[in-house]
Amino acid sequence: MPDTDTQFWFAAATEEFLPSEMLEQARAAEAAGFDGTTASDHWAPWFPEGRGSSAWAFLGAAGQHTTGPLGTSVTPLVHHYHPGVVAQFFMGLEDLCPGRVFLGAGSGEALNEVPLGFDWPSVSDQQDRLEQALDAITRLWDGETVTVDAGWFRLKEAKLYSRAKSRPKLYVSAFGEHAVEIAAKYGDGLWTLGDPEQAPAIVERWKEERGKLGRDTGEIIFQSGFHLGPDEKAAIESSRKWKPTQLPEVYTDDIHDPADMVRMADEQMSDEEFAHEGFLVGDDPGEHVDRLREMLELGPTVVCLQGIGDADPLGSIRRYGEEVLPALRGARV
Repeated sequence: MPDTDTQFWFAAATEEFLPSEMLEQARAAEAAGFDGTTASDHWAPWFPEGRGSSAWAFLGAAGQHTTGPLGTSVTPLVHHYHPGVVAQFFMGLEDLCPGRVFLGAGSGEALNEVPLGFDWPSVSDQQDRLEQALDAITRLWDGETVTVDAGWFRLKEAKLYSRAKSRPKLYVSAFGEHAVEIAAKYGDGLWTLGDPEQAPAIVERWKEERGKLGRDTGEIIFQSGFHLGPDEKAAIESSRKWKPTQLPEVYTDDIHDPADMVRMADEQMSDEEFAHEGFLVGDDPGEHVDRLREMLELGPTVVCLQGIGDADPLGSIRRYGEEVLPALRGARV
């Protein structure tokens, strides 16, 4: 049996909804039984008709309307966010919501950087910048006075003058071997896609790297998107625009135009492949339960489910609370 103590977090989609809509969904998700609240953190969406809502604005409000873990899924640390500002914001959020806050961090995508006038670096440079940013953030959180010149950002005798009683948690996104090494060094947990084919190798490498460092396993967080609608066709039609998120190249290459991403995705996969092999989209709660059980067999401590699709998103959340989460928690005491 899967570990039914696994938490299920709801992720609000900055790429599809306004902050006010995200807040309404977060409140509905907590009422439906989700254990935590997160938000994607992107400047631009994956599709031309999308949104570009501020995750940080949403989190400040969500912290006052929810009670569980709270953070980003995930914040890009490559260029457009200065690491010192990231450290300051999440430490401030921790003071407002003590014991609940985490920074989900990763190298992001070109859609976060190029529209703001920054060049998109090579994969090796992305990983170097992620590591440099994480080092600075954790040192600031620990109360150090930090001077560093990383080229793409600088700190000069910087310190956090306002610090919460406890520091936020840090969960690092990783999909490849070197990224896992960085995550194991700095993170309190691993954040990766809940793909039953790819995740096992990533999780095994994470455990190996943590063992080398003499650290416990920490959190293992799987992410996927979901939409459970009353009608299969409508569920897929409202969610198919998310297909670009299934293309590996959008996470590594300079691909930042939403229309180009949608065109590439339509060329490479069908709507049905996206809905039933990529994300969790459709009208059958049993299929959602079965596929989530496959993820649970891999031993995550958290499954983070991002609400996608604008065909009755609140209804999708409500159905998860009524028909999916109880089936997965059948053995929970």
